[in-house]
Amino acid sequence: MAAMLAVAGTAYAQETTPEMLAAASKEGKVVWYTSVDVKVAEVVAKAFRAQYPALEVDVERAGSERVFQRISQEYSSAIHNVDVVNSSDASHFLYWKQQKWLAPHTPPDVMRFPAQFKDPEGYFATWRATLSVMGYNTKLVDAKDAPTGYVDLLDPKWKGKLVKSHPGYSGTSLTGTFAIIKLLGWDYLEKLSKQGVLQLQSTTATPKSIASGERVVMVDGNEYNMFIEIDAKSSVKIVYPKEGTPFVTSPSAIFAEAPHPNAARVFENFLFTAKIQQLTASEGGTRSVHPDVKDPPGRTPLSTIKLLPDDPAAMLPQIADIKKRYTALFGN
Repeated sequence: MAAMLAVAGTAYAQETTPEMLAAASKEGKVVWYTSVDVKVAEVVAKAFRAQYPALEVDVERAGSERVFQRISQEYSSAIHNVDVVNSSDASHFLYWKQQKWLAPHTPPDVMRFPAQFKDPEGYFATWRATLSVMGYNTKLVDAKDAPTGYVDLLDPKWKGKLVKSHPGYSGTSLTGTFAIIKLLGWDYLEKLSKQGVLQLQSTTATPKSIASGERVVMVDGNEYNMFIEIDAKSSVKIVYPKEGTPFVTSPSAIFAEAPHPNAARVFENFLFTAKIQQLTASEGGTRSVHPDVKDPPGRTPLSTIKLLPDDPAAMLPQIADIKKRYTALFGN
């Protein structure tokens, strides 16, 4: 196992010390597997390079389920390429912890996070969060006719006009789809599948689909990508479903076999600073559980939205079945 300067153990704050930074500089880079939108990832990487010129960031972006598959394949072949991982499927971190693949590390800022957003033993914490929202194209749908919740999407008038992401690719989609199943059951998805839903892989793609007019109503998509579209003056509007909106946590962790362990810890600490948490919230539209971060003006406060909390422990044993049944209904 790659040596780390800090002692592994229970959760306590591990500062970026001069010794850690010197060791990281010798390693030269950090390899980051992430499911965040590539534009947001590059904003973070640029800020890291500016603060730590001796360190490079290799950004490897893919959907959460693809990130999970890649790491599983690499580790089954004794390939240890990833240093730091971020996924919007929080159950991945439970699995990796069970496999003893993660290294305990608690960034100083994480000590101030609410307990539900960090592992008690310090193996991972919520780096970002998003909502799995509905939405529509405001040029193609009048506000008075727009759907207000999931059940509205079963109206025949939306047949052939809907777009949805795939839980086999996207962690946000998987978490959101699981929340819908808990709320409305598989019977709802069976009915929805008869609506001629355009199936895209990622929750980053569905907002683009309605913005372009490819489809007019979005069943699910990242709230932060909708913010990006709105900031770009696209003709789209967010809908927080009246039945409840899935709240999707997206943790971050360091792998125990990280090839650049000290650079990984410098980067992990950096990710959780108030500066970067505010940067991703302001420029990337993500939600943060950091107590010092403020939502940009115009954003709907979480306190006013009916949320459906994620439940990674309950979802973990059902993932394979969810993907199989969903694919049978909607295709790949």
